[in-house]
Amino acid sequence: MPSSHPGSAAARTPGPGMDRGAEITMEEVAPGTNPAARMHLREDLKRIRCAVLLCLFSVLVLVLPIAYLLVGHLRAPSSCAGQVTEERGSRFLKQRAVDTVTDTLPSAEKPRAHLTVKKQDLTTTTTGNHLPILQWEDKRGLAFTKNNLSYSSNSLVIPVSGDYYVYAQVTFRGPIESHSKPNSVTEIITKVTDSYPVPTDLLTGTKTLSENGNNWFQPIYLGAVVSLRVGDRLMVNVSDIKLVDYTKEHITFFGAFLL
Repeated sequence: MPSSHPGSAAARTPGPGMDRGAEITMEEVAPGTNPAARMHLREDLKRIRCAVLLCLFSVLVLVLPIAYLLVGHLRAPSSCAGQVTEERGSRFLKQRAVDTVTDTLPSAEKPRAHLTVKKQDLTTTTTGNHLPILQWEDKRGLAFTKNNLSYSSNSLVIPVSGDYYVYAQVTFRGPIESHSKPNSVTEIITKVTDSYPVPTDLLTGTKTLSENGNNWFQPIYLGAVVSLRVGDRLMVNVSDIKLVDYTKEHITFFGAFLL
C-alpha cells in the first residue's frame, strides 16, 4: 500500500528548483565545461595540431632530398658494376664467337700468307726513328696470300682474331769492302694496331758478325705463336736494309697462318 507520508514523493522526485540548483553546482565545480572554455580548448588543440603538422612537413621537406641523394649514391656503384659486367660479357661472347668460327674452319680455309723478298726501294723504307721496313712480293713465285690475309703497305693485315704462327727469315750478305762491315745485324717482327699506332716488337733477333772474309752471309730466323686481333698489321724491320740478300726468294721470306 502506498505511503501516505507527504514528504516521501518530494524526496524521490526532485522538482524544477532542485534541477537548477544541481546544474549551477556542477558548473561551479567544473568551470572547464562551460562553452567559452571548450571553445578556447578547441582553439588550443587546433594550434597544436597545426604546429605539429608544420613540423612534420618541414622534416619531410628536409628528409626527401637527403633520401634521394642517398638512393642515387647507392644505385650508382650497382649501375657501374652492371655496366662493367655487361661489357665483359659482351667481349666474352664476341671472343667466344670468334673462337668458335676459327675452331670450326677447315684447315684449307684458314687465313695464311707467305711472302718472299724483292729488290728494295731505298727511298720508301724509312720510318723516322724506327728501323727500315722490308718490302715483299705477295703474288709471284713462291709468294701467296689466302683467305683474306692480305698484304698492304709493306704489312700483313690480320682478317680474323686468333692465334697465329708468325715467322720470318732475313739473310744478310756482306759487302765487298771490308772496312764497311758492321759488327752485328738485327731483324725485328713488329705489330701495329689502330688503337696503338706505335710499332710493338713481337720477335727480335740479333747476330754478331765474326767472319773475316769480305763475302759473308748471315741468316736470322724468327718464329713464334702470337695472339692477334682483326686489323693488326705485321711487318719486318732490319738494322740495315742495304745488307739484305734479295737475290733468292727461299732465303729471305715472311709469313703467318692461323692455327
